[in-house]
Amino acid sequence: MKFVSKPVGKWVLVLLMASSGLFVLQACNVASGQEDIAEDEVVTVPVEAATAEVGDIAAFYSGTATLEADERATIVSQTTGVVLEVLAEEGDFVKEGQVLARLETDRYQLEVQRAHAEYERLQTDFDRKKELFERELVSAEAFEQVRANLESARAEYDLAQLDLHYTAVRAPFSGYISERLVRVGNLVSNLEPVFRITSYNPLLAVLHVPERELSVLAKGLPVSVAVDAWPGELFEGEVTRISPVIDPETGTFRVTAEISDNGGKLKPGLFGRVQVLYDTHAGVTVIPRSAVISEDERSHVFVIAEDGTASKRAIELGYEKDGLVEITSGVDAGEQVVTAGKGSLNNGAAVEVIGSEA
Repeated sequence: MKFVSKPVGKWVLVLLMASSGLFVLQACNVASGQEDIAEDEVVTVPVEAATAEVGDIAAFYSGTATLEADERATIVSQTTGVVLEVLAEEGDFVKEGQVLARLETDRYQLEVQRAHAEYERLQTDFDRKKELFERELVSAEAFEQVRANLESARAEYDLAQLDLHYTAVRAPFSGYISERLVRVGNLVSNLEPVFRITSYNPLLAVLHVPERELSVLAKGLPVSVAVDAWPGELFEGEVTRISPVIDPETGTFRVTAEISDNGGKLKPGLFGRVQVLYDTHAGVTVIPRSAVISEDERSHVFVIAEDGTASKRAIELGYEKDGLVEITSGVDAGEQVVTAGKGSLNNGAAVEVIGSEA
């Protein structure tokens, strides 16, 4: 029996190639379908946004200052004597003219009595000589001498009364006793310090302001001060003095503000954060400062259109205060701007607003 061989290998190869081609074709079709799906799919970027609003915004100069007393003085004794009473202590509030201490008065009272008696004697002598002078029984020279003696006695009497008055040490103005320097029994001399007094209302805040701010600051501008001792409170005042001289070493000038404190909370030496209001823009477009992108000394924002895409837009900035910034051009009131998620955006990107900034 003869066996006839057939070309089986050839057909097997053809079948394998056909199968491979089908697989490749199917794989290509699957990949092509995925690309079509990817092209149809739109990727959105989650962002937070805020709406541009119309509002008022103010311009401030901000600085720091240590509060100072408007008036302070060392009270001295105006006569010599032993201290009999001390009527004020450190921390006491005293009024102008109030007696703070008393010195011994016996010697001064006696001096007043002596001077008064001498004055009365010379007054009687003057009256008698005047009558004689009018009758031309006394020379003009003698009469003038009597007149001079009377005037001298009057001056001595006034001085004696003044010395007696000075035995009561008085406050020169209303304020707080910052230091008591004498005790009962001390012998004090003329012009010896006995108290120190400080006026707390108003207090002064002295700012050293850069010369570039000279054109915007003026007397009468309102001032507010915050101190750590009273968190959450603002103390009001106004600019009262502006130095006309620029310090050549620092390039600054002195601006002095008076701060009112009717409640007596502020004290000299407190550290204050000071703001001077020098201008206000009313009815302007404002947005959160967090929406602004600063690049190469230029400012931009991403504005969200009605179709949900964000476009990058150049803007011009005005005043800035409390996290808000004035937009002088580039954004209109009512438009939405991106405040968070800006780093993931390209111009024209689709966005989804997931939150808003108040």
